[in-house]
Amino acid sequence: MTTNNVEDNIRPDADQELSDIADYVCHYQVTSVEALDTARNCLMDSLSCLLMALQYPEAAKHLGPIVPETQVPNGARVPGTSFVLDPIKAAWDIGALVRWLDFNDTWLAAEWGHPSDNLGAILALGDYLSRKAIAEGKAPLTMGDLLHYMVKAHEIQGVLALENSFNRVGLDHVVLVKVASTAIAGQMLGLDKGQIIDALSQAWVDGQSLRTYRHSPNTGSRKSWAAGDASSRAVRLTMMVAKGEMGLPSVLSAPQWGFYDVLFNGKAFRFERPYGSYVMEQILFKISFPAEFHAQTAVECALLLHPQIHAKVDDIARIELTTQESAIRIISKEGPLYNPADRDHCLQYMVAIGLLYGELRAEHYEQSTASNPQIDHLRALMTVSEDPRYTKDYNDPDKRSIANAIRIVFKDGSSTEKVAVEYPIGHRRRRDEGIPVLEKKYHQALLGRFPKRKAQEIYELSLNSEAFSATPVNEFMDLLVI
Repeated sequence: MTTNNVEDNIRPDADQELSDIADYVCHYQVTSVEALDTARNCLMDSLSCLLMALQYPEAAKHLGPIVPETQVPNGARVPGTSFVLDPIKAAWDIGALVRWLDFNDTWLAAEWGHPSDNLGAILALGDYLSRKAIAEGKAPLTMGDLLHYMVKAHEIQGVLALENSFNRVGLDHVVLVKVASTAIAGQMLGLDKGQIIDALSQAWVDGQSLRTYRHSPNTGSRKSWAAGDASSRAVRLTMMVAKGEMGLPSVLSAPQWGFYDVLFNGKAFRFERPYGSYVMEQILFKISFPAEFHAQTAVECALLLHPQIHAKVDDIARIELTTQESAIRIISKEGPLYNPADRDHCLQYMVAIGLLYGELRAEHYEQSTASNPQIDHLRALMTVSEDPRYTKDYNDPDKRSIANAIRIVFKDGSSTEKVAVEYPIGHRRRRDEGIPVLEKKYHQALLGRFPKRKAQEIYELSLNSEAFSATPVNEFMDLLVI
């Protein structure tokens, strides 16, 4: 409040939103067996994505110390490599690799995102702190500890996303990665509630990423490393607070200068539920193919239709896609697609690949496949429309469906049936069907990076919940070194 050109400089209590997160981190005990088991599956899935990403030079070029040959005492390992890095850069590398292929888990709500992006901070800091503890004669963290941290990171990011759309104001969802990773890094570093609030305030006041790198005409590779950057920044800010850096108590609510007034159209966050373990229990896995999640069921439909049309491509008159509002808003594209990051966020491109090839792999986003003229031919035949029920069920917290449907009309007037898939294989409602496929994805990724004997050792340990949870973090990370 300003009176006679003089500002009231009374320092307020911390914003309630910061206090609630800090309370959750400091006091909530994760007891859900389902959440912890899902977190273990999530870790396997994320490591799968990381190991597969290492095959791509555009991802690998970012890895390693900022200054070549830097030596870091008690440094953190980057799985699938021989790098030993400080935890800030290790968080960047791990987070970028997990996210690179758009193949890791997904959360869909008012804001969408990928909560396993927080593994950059959790794995890097967990490895560093474990090695530091051993050097000081103390006990290291265990992988079971990290599963608890994962549940909380997922919950913070996901609950904030339920009712609050950052993309509608042009901000990228990685702001929530930064916030969630900051909170968990604070707990891992042993900060008290007040310090965690200070660290969270630094995350919110930080410059936030514009979403433009995910959308035409600027879609590009930054979307593949933005989450690693966010988790890395979280570790940096939290370590600063651990050394005594102050916070900003009304960072969200301060009139004119706070996050709400500057970046969120003056609106305060809304919350559907308190923090618990809901998000990890409901998380969506991209198991079968790397595709932006709003298109996962569309690709499943395309694969089901492939046997009927792959020999009749030239006879197609029209391809009718029916989807949810969110898919139309963020991944329905016409016109040229300039790079893999552009293609894996194009509903029509992903459907065309499924129809033509009967599969969708990361390689299909590369120019060698994109140059096939049949792809753009099929894209030009597609119409995209919203089914209001699909949108309603997408937003229903008890359903969270991600429905798509495809019908193909031929030039002679005949057509296929309208093929619809409402819940993708990575959905909670299809866990029994999905987890064996997830485990296969993990096994194949391990075999693609490690010798057969070592890959099998890692795989069998990861599937043994009790032995895995008891394993020191540093020992597990050592298994992943090349």
